[in-house]
Amino acid sequence: MSDWLISLEGTEAGHQVALALAVMAAFLHAVFGALQKGRHDPWLSRGAIDASYGLMAAPFALFVVPWPEAHMWPIFVGVFVIHVAYKVLQAMAYTKGAFTVVYPVVRGTGPLFAVIGAYWLFGESFTLVQWAGVGVLLMGIFGLAVYNFIFLETARDTLGIALVLALMTGFFVALYTTYDAYGIRATADPFTFLAWFFMIDGIAMPPYALWRWSRMEDRPALGPLMKRGVIGGFVAFASFGSIMLATRLDKVGEAAVLRETSTVFAALIGWLVLKETVGPRRIALMALIALGAVIVEMGG
Repeated sequence: MSDWLISLEGTEAGHQVALALAVMAAFLHAVFGALQKGRHDPWLSRGAIDASYGLMAAPFALFVVPWPEAHMWPIFVGVFVIHVAYKVLQAMAYTKGAFTVVYPVVRGTGPLFAVIGAYWLFGESFTLVQWAGVGVLLMGIFGLAVYNFIFLETARDTLGIALVLALMTGFFVALYTTYDAYGIRATADPFTFLAWFFMIDGIAMPPYALWRWSRMEDRPALGPLMKRGVIGGFVAFASFGSIMLATRLDKVGEAAVLRETSTVFAALIGWLVLKETVGPRRIALMALIALGAVIVEMGG
């Protein structure tokens, strides 16, 4: 599997596989966000998810894939720090604001910073048509956030701080996207990076979540929480794994932009599952997001 993926790097077939992986990551990332924002406290959900995928990844990291080369250990330290900061900011944002407001802002700032980061780190560049696509996509994403900000009735008293936290989280989304792309390209076997990434990334949040749970007056039952964690763990493998492989096979900036069609899926999940309001204006804004992603892909 590793040899087949490596053989696709820089080829047209690799570009098509990366495109499919980025779109799949978009849908699954929206599902992942909804799992964290759902009926449980976001900190507890994140802790359960991280514990699940860390434990599931450990046997593969330790006994199946080749061990990382010596130069990978400092890279994994950077990965750990960046992802912990991202998860803390995201949980804080979800605690303060509605999913359909916070998520578009996080995902809207992410690709813009990621495209800039990919230029500086990997020398990638976009055509004018692709930049126009980025502009259309961002108009849709931020338009969706502004519309929600104006008309949403829930959690209005904490919406301002939620948006600030969402912007900060978006910066870290871009940072981890480009840094993870650097990491997965720095090792011979991409599955070595993925297995060790999930094992290491699953360390930090579970102890804090357990401490937080132990101090709650009305503690949620652990059974449903851990069930959510296991489901989220499998979704995380498919979502984060897909986007990392996409950035190894093709351009980081394009993969980052295409993944942000997750905002469309997130709005649909917010409406259908979380029972948050959606109307024709928001549907039009979601169509802008999808159109922007199409323009980026066609303009490459």
